[in-house]
Amino acid sequence: MKTLLAITLSVIIAALSFGLPATASAQSTAETEKIRAKVQTLSTSKDSQIEVKFRDRTKLKGYIESVEPVTFTLRDPKDGTSQSIAYSEVESISKAGGVSARTWLILGGVAAGAVTTWLIVKPAMCDGGAQTRGIC
Repeated sequence: MKTLLAITLSVIIAALSFGLPATASAQSTAETEKIRAKVQTLSTSKDSQIEVKFRDRTKLKGYIESVEPVTFTLRDPKDGTSQSIAYSEVESISKAGGVSARTWLILGGVAAGAVTTWLIVKPAMCDGGAQTRGIC
């Protein structure tokens, strides 16, 4: 009975190990195509700096020098060295130094709150200009 259970378990594990890489490579191929398209879009402006986030969570900033079918070349702005990067190593790529939409929404909310507070609190505190102390 133990032998039959061991053989069955071995067959299941082998089937899973052969089946999983096929789906993982299909997903990474689609992601690689997205990264390649983004690199080609960002490479049109040679003077804009980009930020590359790798799958191992490291980041690298630089300028795109050339775009190849499998790799692209990134030039480091500090020392001028070039590094060839495979699309499959990249998790995401974006323009560097930009302020995110979330940051703009937070700043807009703070500004709206300040204006609203000024418009509501000041008239309530100042009583139509009758008082001359505080913020009036």
